[in-house]
Amino acid sequence: MDFASLNLCQPLLDALDEIGYVTPTPIQAQAIPDLIVGRDMVGCAQTGTGKTAAFALPILDAMAEDPQAGLRHIHALILCPTRELASQINDNIKQYARHLDIRSMVMFGGVSQRPQVNKLRRGVDILVATPGRLLDLISQGYVDLSHVQFLVLDEADRMLDMGFIRDIRKILAQIPEDRQSLLFSATMPRSIVELSRDMLYDPVSVSITPESATVEAIEQSLMFVMKGDKRGLLTYIIEEESPEKVLVFSRTKHGCNRIVKQLGQDGIDALAIHGNKSQGAREKALGRFRNGTLQVLVATDVASRGIDVSDISHVINLDLPNEPDVYVHRIGRTGRAGQGGIAIAFCDENEGEYLRGIEKTIRQDIPVDEDQPFHSEKARSCKGNKAPKKQQNRGRGRRQPRNGKSNGNRSNGKSNQQSNGARNGRRSGRGQSRKQRKHQTRY
Repeated sequence: MDFASLNLCQPLLDALDEIGYVTPTPIQAQAIPDLIVGRDMVGCAQTGTGKTAAFALPILDAMAEDPQAGLRHIHALILCPTRELASQINDNIKQYARHLDIRSMVMFGGVSQRPQVNKLRRGVDILVATPGRLLDLISQGYVDLSHVQFLVLDEADRMLDMGFIRDIRKILAQIPEDRQSLLFSATMPRSIVELSRDMLYDPVSVSITPESATVEAIEQSLMFVMKGDKRGLLTYIIEEESPEKVLVFSRTKHGCNRIVKQLGQDGIDALAIHGNKSQGAREKALGRFRNGTLQVLVATDVASRGIDVSDISHVINLDLPNEPDVYVHRIGRTGRAGQGGIAIAFCDENEGEYLRGIEKTIRQDIPVDEDQPFHSEKARSCKGNKAPKKQQNRGRGRRQPRNGKSNGNRSNGKSNQQSNGARNGRRSGRGQSRKQRKHQTRY
């Protein structure tokens, strides 16, 4: 199968030929025919499987077949969780639409809104945005979504993890119901299924399973190491193997910073990319990583969405993710387009449960590398053990202080019980609202 067999218009085929796209990826081959005829879709696929082209090409094809006269309005809205991913999607759309009279723009927070407002005033056909900045400009009257015909939620699971569900529903209320809607997610938890029921009509399902998304060309290895020795092992690997581009995953923002500091002390050039970094710092780090002047990029999972670099030689999981599918997503950053790559996972004495879940998901045991100076049989003996509660609950809310007072209410002396009572009352109210909306039509 080639792209010509997918009934795309000639300007798109010319652009794809110039870019070097020859054969559709599995998700493109499965999704594009149904999307071209206007079906709604829910897709399960990791970044790197080609899903941007899978949803962008049919939208561009439809807009090319039905050009809009007069003032340009936003006819396609693509929502995604991070600035990097939004920029990447917009860049790809511009490449695909190089022979079409279609304007796209990217919108996200952390930068001045003035340039974005100016672009909106000149007219835009396709808007790629993060939810927060989009809602902000909607409230200021700069964005009109009443003409949207195509809606895409990309990386929906990560948007929900980041707390965007209420923002998403507010945005959905601004969009006409008579539209084509697409939802893509790397995982399909219950919250995503519920959201898809609200926003999609009789959708087609497309799934690229984690097993097929794990590229066979990737050489995986597992290193058992005590938690305190992880950064020493990381330095050892980088010095021994001298990889060209290394993407290191850490569980937390502070962990990213500590890794960068340690590597710097060891004479290794590294930068971090996470939510606390300014947009300028994130773009600078990603730009240097792409052009090869930065050897090591350290990232959290959220910030890594949108890191589309084709020649990453090594992916190192310094911290194992507690969600097995995230492991597949991480290692898929190397071995792009069938190329070879190396994925190394560190497992300490507290991560045995996570390792068991990962190996169950990928249906194979990751080969253990004992030939490294920090190998720990103690960490190995903990495989399958449950993670400590403190680690399991990391990122699930603020721990209450021992003195029984709420941190936010120290000045007025309110107790946790009082605060919790107020919160429970608000939750109860929200629950009633959801019941009242239960039988309403989709957003």
